[in-house]
Amino acid sequence: MSYLNLGIVAHVDAGKTSLTERLLHHAGVIDRPGSVDRGDTTTDSLALERERGITIRASVASFPAGDVTVNVLDTPGHPDFIAEVDRSLAVLDGVVLVLSAVEGVQAQTLVLMRALQRLRLPVIVFVNKIDRRGARPEAVTDAVARRLSPDVLPVQRVEAAGTPSARVVPLPDDGLRAWLAGESRRGAAHPVLFGSAVTGAGVPELAAALGSYLPAADPGENADARSGVVFAIDREGGRKRAFVRMRSGALRVRDKIDLGHGRAERVTGLSVAHRGSLEPRDTAAAGQIAVVHGLSTARVGDVVGRALPGDERASQFPPPSYETVVGVVPGERGRLYAALTELAEQDPLIRVRRRGEEITVSLYGEVQREVLAAVLQREYAVDARFGEVRTARQERIVGTGHALEVKKQDGNEFLATIGLRVEPVPPGSGVTFELECERGSMPPAFFDAVEDTVRRELARGSLRWPIPDARVVMTHSGYAPRQSHMHQKFNKAMSSTGADFRGLTPRVLAAAVRRAGTVVCEPVHRFVIEMPDDVVGAVTSLVGRLGGVPTESGAAGVGIAVVRGEIPAGSVSALQRELPGLTHGEGVCQTVHDRFEPVREVVGT
Repeated sequence: MSYLNLGIVAHVDAGKTSLTERLLHHAGVIDRPGSVDRGDTTTDSLALERERGITIRASVASFPAGDVTVNVLDTPGHPDFIAEVDRSLAVLDGVVLVLSAVEGVQAQTLVLMRALQRLRLPVIVFVNKIDRRGARPEAVTDAVARRLSPDVLPVQRVEAAGTPSARVVPLPDDGLRAWLAGESRRGAAHPVLFGSAVTGAGVPELAAALGSYLPAADPGENADARSGVVFAIDREGGRKRAFVRMRSGALRVRDKIDLGHGRAERVTGLSVAHRGSLEPRDTAAAGQIAVVHGLSTARVGDVVGRALPGDERASQFPPPSYETVVGVVPGERGRLYAALTELAEQDPLIRVRRRGEEITVSLYGEVQREVLAAVLQREYAVDARFGEVRTARQERIVGTGHALEVKKQDGNEFLATIGLRVEPVPPGSGVTFELECERGSMPPAFFDAVEDTVRRELARGSLRWPIPDARVVMTHSGYAPRQSHMHQKFNKAMSSTGADFRGLTPRVLAAAVRRAGTVVCEPVHRFVIEMPDDVVGAVTSLVGRLGGVPTESGAAGVGIAVVRGEIPAGSVSALQRELPGLTHGEGVCQTVHDRFEPVREVVGT
C-alpha cells in the first residue's frame, strides 16, 4: 500500500473543507458530506471552527483512492493562519489548490501558489463551484495561466456551467496524460480539473487523478533507519499529542525517542489516520502521519530519529510582526498566563512575554486575536480582554555598558555581588553569557541563577522591548558563605541564596543596558505586488508614502506588472487597504517578514 500525504489549500470560502467532505463521502468513509453551514464537517473539529465556518488548525483525515491511501490535511485558508499552512506544506507529497469558478484567482490564492512553487511541490488545480450562477471555468483557467503559472493544462472541459446540472467531460488523451503525469509529479506542470463539492460533479475524477498526478510514498522503499518530523502539536483530554510525518523506517509503541538537546521520551501511544478517523496502532510506517502520545517535551520542527533533507521546513516560518496586550479580571492573571503558555507550546508562533503585570502575546492579525480570545474562553474558562494590535518591536544594543553592585554597599539589600557588561552583537546572533570572574569564586548554582535571569529578562522585554541579541559578560561575583549563629540552624539572613542573585540581576542588567544604549527596531517586510501595468506609478507612489522602498519591477504576464521591495510592518495594513482602490480591485500584495531595522518615521499612515 502506498501513501499520499495531500494538502488541500485555498482562499477563504473557495470550498476546500466541503471538497474534503465530498472526497471522504465518495470513498465511502462517511455516510454523507458534512456541511460548513451545519457545523458537522469531519476535519473542522474545533468548536470555534464549526461556529465561524473557517478552518483554523490543520487537521488530518484518510481515505482510499485505488491502491493509494490518501492522508488529506485540510489546512487553514485565512491569512492570519498562514503559519499553519506553511507548517503543513513541509510534510506534504502534493497539493490540491482549490479556486472558485465564480471568484477565480484571489489574493490568498496567489500567496499560496507562490509558497507551493517555492517548495517545488506538485500541484493539481481544482476549479470548484462550476454549478454556481456566474461560474466562468474557461475564464478562470485563463486567469490561472496568466496569474499563477503558465505551466497549467486543463484535462477536462465543463458543460452547462453555472447550472445545477454542470458536469465535466474529459478532453481527448492522445498520449498527453502520461506526459503530464510525469511532469506533474516533479512539479513542472499542473493539471487543471473542474467540479463542484456541493453536487459531487468532478469529484470521482479528482479522486482518480490523485494517484496519477501526485507522487505517493511506498513504505517498502523507505525501510531504513527511522526518520520523522513533528509538524503540529495539540492537546486532547488534557494529553499532549504530537503529529509526526514518518519519512522512513517505523515508529512503535514503547520506542524510546531522542528529540535532541538531552530530551529522551518514550512513545506511550500511537494513532494513524484511517478511513476518516484516527485509529490506535502499534506501529506507524514510512509515509504515514502518526499522532503520538508520550512526547511531553516535543516541539514543532523536532526530528524523530535521523534528519533528512527538507525536515527543517517544518520549523522555518517568519515570526509574527504584531502583538497585543492581554488583560484579565483581578486574580485571574496567573491562570491567563498559564493558559497562554500552554497554547504557545502547541503553536510556537504564539509568543508570550510578561513585563511586570503586563502580559503580551504576538499575533499575525486581527482574526487570530479574536480566535485566541474565544479559545481562552471555551477551553480554559478565562475571559481575556485584548488590546489593540500593534507592531511588535525589539531593541538592539548599540554600545558597551557596565554596571556593578557590591553586597552591603550603596543600598544593595541583597547578599550578592554582581557585575555585568553588555555588548552588541550582529543581528541573529542570540544572547551569549560569559564569565570573566573565576568560576570557582562561588557556588555554580549562583552563576546559573544570574545567567537564567539575564536570558529571561532580555527575552521578555522587562526593560522595554525584547532584546534578542547581546553578549553579556559577568565581570564580578561575590556572596556571603553559608553561616549560622553558634549551635543554631542555617540562617539565610546571614548567607547568600539563589534568590539574592535572581533579585539583584535585573537591576544590574537594566543599568548596564542603559549605559550601553539601545535603538528600537521594527519589523520590515519584503513585498511583492502584482497589478495591471497601467497603475505601477500610483502604486509605487503609495509604497513610498508609507515608508516603503521599491527595489525591483518588471512584467509578470500580458498587461500585468510586478513590483518588489520592502516596507515597515506597521504600514502593511494601510498598503493592503488602499491597494484595491488604486488597482481597480486587481492588485495583489504578498508580504513576508524579513528583518528588524531601526524605527523609521513614516508620513501618511
